[in-house]
Amino acid sequence: MFEITPEEEYPEIADEFVRACRERAEARRNEWAKAHFSFAANSFVAMALNLDQIRAVAERVAASYGLDVVEVEYQGGSKHRILRVFIEKNPEGRAKLAEAAKTGDPEAALPSGVEIDKLAGITHEDCQQFSQDFGTVLDVEELVPGADYSLEVSSPGLDRQLYGEPDYRRFAGSLVKLQTFEPVAGNRHWHGRLTEVKEHFLVLDLSAVKQRGKSKKKDSANVTVEIEFANIEKANLVPEF
Repeated sequence: MFEITPEEEYPEIADEFVRACRERAEARRNEWAKAHFSFAANSFVAMALNLDQIRAVAERVAASYGLDVVEVEYQGGSKHRILRVFIEKNPEGRAKLAEAAKTGDPEAALPSGVEIDKLAGITHEDCQQFSQDFGTVLDVEELVPGADYSLEVSSPGLDRQLYGEPDYRRFAGSLVKLQTFEPVAGNRHWHGRLTEVKEHFLVLDLSAVKQRGKSKKKDSANVTVEIEFANIEKANLVPEF
């Protein structure tokens, strides 16, 4: 049996050979790692949704029909994925509806107790046209990875969600329900009339509705509450009929 004793040394050429093999093996490992990292990164990017880009496309398509995009939502995982788009007539379109309602146009008749600005003014035809064109762009530009998803297009409804200060100002005077991130006066759930919109907060008149829960126990003299925009987790209109 051939053995190398501890005192024996490798020839210099053997050292060079070992180093070369190690360097090539290390290079192959690095290339393998880079290739697999690149594949994983590309797969992740391919599966990710860019909602900002999708919304920009939705707004472009909506504008061609005189519509505005209220909100874009995405729900679901690998199965049963849903992309929802809420649309409404743009201000010019809503103004025309308001004028038609004043003239007694039966097609512009309003539900009892509903103000014209609270309506989206959307028809089935609006949703169908927008959905067809928007869906085509989504598929052509592959903005939603995979073909297994549903596109839902609708108006925001009378109980529409409010998204930030512009909506608070637009719907001032309306009844709203909102939920805060942090408690305000010991309560996170509020129901009242949106009476004022200041620079960084809004004011709810609690006397406009019958209060429940913790709000009911507050001092009856405190009929208003101030809530900062940054503390509002969710806010919705409350239909009045």
